[in-house]
Amino acid sequence: MRVLGIETSCDETAAAIVGRGPDGAPRILSDIVLSQVEDHSAFGGVVPEIAARAHLSALDRVIEAAVREAGMELRDIDAVAATGGPGLIGGLIVGLMTAKGLAASLGKPFLAVNHLEAHALTARLTDGIEFPYLLLLVSGGHTQIVAVEGLGQYRRWASTIDDALGEAFDKTAKLLSLGFPGGPAVERAAANGDPSRFDFPRPLRGQDTLNFSFSGLKTAIRMEAEKLAPLGEQDVADLCACFQAAVRDVLVDRAVRAMERFREAWPANEAPTLVAAGGVAANQVLRGALATTCADRGWRFVAPPLKLCGDNAVMVAWTGLERFEQGETSSLSFAPRSRWPLDRDAEAVIGSGKRGVKA
Repeated sequence: MRVLGIETSCDETAAAIVGRGPDGAPRILSDIVLSQVEDHSAFGGVVPEIAARAHLSALDRVIEAAVREAGMELRDIDAVAATGGPGLIGGLIVGLMTAKGLAASLGKPFLAVNHLEAHALTARLTDGIEFPYLLLLVSGGHTQIVAVEGLGQYRRWASTIDDALGEAFDKTAKLLSLGFPGGPAVERAAANGDPSRFDFPRPLRGQDTLNFSFSGLKTAIRMEAEKLAPLGEQDVADLCACFQAAVRDVLVDRAVRAMERFREAWPANEAPTLVAAGGVAANQVLRGALATTCADRGWRFVAPPLKLCGDNAVMVAWTGLERFEQGETSSLSFAPRSRWPLDRDAEAVIGSGKRGVKA
């Protein structure tokens, strides 16, 4: 069984092939990612129209490279999967139409994949974890705590009431003129900073909620930066280190509360697992803090390899494979979705950045 995955939901043009070996173990046969960082760096963020055009010009070549790396021909794949949402509509259209065209011409099944589900299931590919498990999804567009009960069975326990964590990293980097993408830039600067110099807030820490809020922290950094202006290199490093320390404390606080709730929901699970996924899960300080928190409480901590934390097609192909093996396929009439919640029954999170829409 071999599935071609296509990812074009934001600013990465990616294609990959994932299959199973003779022993049934999953295998990553190819993994091609073409970054658009240079296309967007001058704007300090992703420009949807530029992203869509870049996907359109590169996707055919990226797919060819993925097939070649796998040592296959296109006709050898068993199914074609593509991200159907959530994401930027222009990019999603490019990936979906390409996938549909390939599926139709090859006579192969087509599967539309939820980008959030792909992040959620990556740890099953890399570490073979079993259901249920607790998921901390931290990316540029989403910050959620989810109980993953089974394939297609997700209960969202928390989200952000304003900025997603990745967005907070990007805005902090832009404020401090560190460039784009912001997450890696802030982490690099923080490595040389003093995490105790500034007493930044830990929003909602200690309160009876699992939800997140990062806009107040972002404002605190801006106000401190304005007081210090003009900023020296050490000032920037210290601001980044203190920001990262505040984020670390917030994530640990929410993780502990979520772990307690998970224990109550599945008391018979003797070896529970916390999975961190999404682009921000690549941050080494945050990974280390969550790993220590889990070890102290008898939990297993899993985070995908750094290459599979950000947007990639491996996770899309794997999710398509899991869905296909369950007997599922998608209609060629599937339309791209800018929003596609994992848990449609979760209560709407009202906040300045959500406007009552289910995250």
